Amino acid sequence: MNILRVALDVPLDKHFDYLDGGHTAKVGQRVLVPFGKRQVIGIVMERVSLSDVPDTRLKDIYKVFVDEAPILPVTLKLLKFCADYYQYPLGQALLAILPAKLRAPELAYLPKLTAYVLTAQGREVGLEAIPKRALVQRKLYAALNQPLSTVSLNALTKGWQPAIKAMLQAGWVASQEIAKTPVVAEAPAPSTAPELNTDQQMALQALLADGQQFKVWLLHGITGSGKTEVYMQLLQTVLETPQAQALVLVPEINLTPQLEARFRARFPVLPMVMLHSQMNDSERLHGWMMAQNGDARIVIGTRLSVFTPMPNLAVIVVDEEHDASYKQQDGMRYSARDVAVMRGKMANVPVLLGSATPALETWHNAQIKRYGLLEIKQRAVFGALMPDIRCVDVRQLPPEQALSPTLLTAMQQRLDREEQSLIFINRRGYSPVLLCHACAWVAPCKRCSSRLVVHLRDKRLRCHHCGHEQRPPQQCPLCGNADLRPAGHGTQRLEENLAKHFPHARILRVDRDSMRKKGAVAEMSRQVQAQEVDILVGTQILAKGHDFPHLTLVGVVDTDSALFSPDFRAAEKLFAQLMQVAGRAGRADKAGEVLIQTAFPDHALFQALQTHDYSTFADNLLQERQMAGFPPYCFEALLRAEAQQYDLVAKFLAKAINAVNDIPHQLTVYDPVRARMERLKSMERAQVLVQSSSRQKLQVFLQAWVTLLRALPEANKVRWSVDVDPQEF
Repeated sequence: MNILRVALDVPLDKHFDYLDGGHTAKVGQRVLVPFGKRQVIGIVMERVSLSDVPDTRLKDIYKVFVDEAPILPVTLKLLKFCADYYQYPLGQALLAILPAKLRAPELAYLPKLTAYVLTAQGREVGLEAIPKRALVQRKLYAALNQPLSTVSLNALTKGWQPAIKAMLQAGWVASQEIAKTPVVAEAPAPSTAPELNTDQQMALQALLADGQQFKVWLLHGITGSGKTEVYMQLLQTVLETPQAQALVLVPEINLTPQLEARFRARFPVLPMVMLHSQMNDSERLHGWMMAQNGDARIVIGTRLSVFTPMPNLAVIVVDEEHDASYKQQDGMRYSARDVAVMRGKMANVPVLLGSATPALETWHNAQIKRYGLLEIKQRAVFGALMPDIRCVDVRQLPPEQALSPTLLTAMQQRLDREEQSLIFINRRGYSPVLLCHACAWVAPCKRCSSRLVVHLRDKRLRCHHCGHEQRPPQQCPLCGNADLRPAGHGTQRLEENLAKHFPHARILRVDRDSMRKKGAVAEMSRQVQAQEVDILVGTQILAKGHDFPHLTLVGVVDTDSALFSPDFRAAEKLFAQLMQVAGRAGRADKAGEVLIQTAFPDHALFQALQTHDYSTFADNLLQERQMAGFPPYCFEALLRAEAQQYDLVAKFLAKAINAVNDIPHQLTVYDPVRARMERLKSMERAQVLVQSSSRQKLQVFLQAWVTLLRALPEANKVRWSVDVDPQEF
């Protein structure tokens, strides 16, 4: 049993055998191994006594990282399931979940961890010896009855180093090197939770009555109904069990600052970590280690956090479970929401999915009793009502006039009352196209099947798909006309128009361009809460998660294009987006109003929005899906291929279709078609859709098909992938 089977970060669906070299390596531990001319990090999957490779060709491993806990068996099991289900090499899936510093050989050594704990002298002097104004020292003193690592202290309070230094000099605290972050088994502080309304209380009681065992619950609550408060009171009860851990998933980074602040205020003594892509490598490594060692009691993170190792996991919460951000669009194309459900099943812990507009797949599961359904039909703030939603007919509005008189009048009324307004347009930049009015030429992206967006302030044309940018031409390349004008509106142009209409208003633009700096979203939230902003204009960054008590008007501009999209999910996505952004209005004691500018005011989608009737709208969509044979009434996979020459893509997909004939199957494989965006980043794209009435039959087919695809000579000439349960076509 001296042969180690090791998973490596390579695009091959196999493990590699090495001799242990006398090292004691456990399953799940990281090892440093030779691979060709390189040294790479791998994960030990098993010990075996025989190998298909002759002993003379087997190489010794270089190193075992014995100073850290191995990846948990339940995590390995989850990754194995995901790799099989999403048709992805297990080695790549495993290494992808590790922090960057644990994947690179030159960075793969864990930093020394230091712990601090009160000395006998420190316990003797008591808290009274610390001045009341020394808030950080007092907070540390209360927490240091047990050893706390530097990682835990960083999670507990920012700026702890000077306070610790002073306490070390006073002899109240001692430091010690530790090989592993100690477990901190603190109970939550006495609750300062607000009183729940009837619906919230019933939901919480149902969750607690079911016990700490696997069950999936859908918490369907209207916007502003206090779903987050239900999450926190659920966690407060669950975390009373010593060492228990909770995982909270959020769809986007922009939601984490406000959510983090609420959770830290509620659980001040519980070590808590955030995991998302805006953290640097050291921050992510520290948070990951805290979770793996059981030190972090609460982990709040985005999509990838669903794989965070947590030995004492007790509950999983998925906030805004409908959000498309939970679907990974490259590498292993997993759905974090679906993986969370499977992880809950493997760990035998409850999973709570929360949304005001659940995904139709989730709603369907709740309707057929596969998931438990909990509903909150009233807003959390006493007296707060759902906003009044009205459609503004803009068929007579001139094309260059983005804001209707009705909307402008409503905004002026808010300014007069010192209330706030939000104008929502899901298009950043100045305008979507640069247009020649003589010959109708529009500036195209040379690398994509899309148009360049005008960014007037930077004097640039940019592609929002591939990042290509260039200076605007002085004249039309087709007809030579020098009169080139921006057409349509983006956030920047809307901000400019609002400044002209309301010169004394304080206007803040919120989109990916303006929120690039770290902490920008948190600062935006602070400004709005402090009423330093009169008008917000922005994209979907503003659509969800934010709670602005003084915001009473939401205006929605230019959403009609989504009504007639070829994407069968377009209506579902648009309804969710508009319901979310409408929910920003009137969340406190001030009445809210939503004005949607549209040329189709009688459309059924808008009628459902005005009555806040998600359930009827969702049931109608499900009937349409059932008649058309779309998910959730079938299961899909998409074979995508791309190359710089379309001929290579066409040949590969033709061979892929021929390979289907070699596999017994009872499903539908459609002919290859071009992707909706035929060219992206200079790559020509096409795809093949597979549909089946059975998830199991689809999986059996895909396993056989992918094996044949990997063996095709053409497979090495194109970039291809299989997307199971695709969200975008």
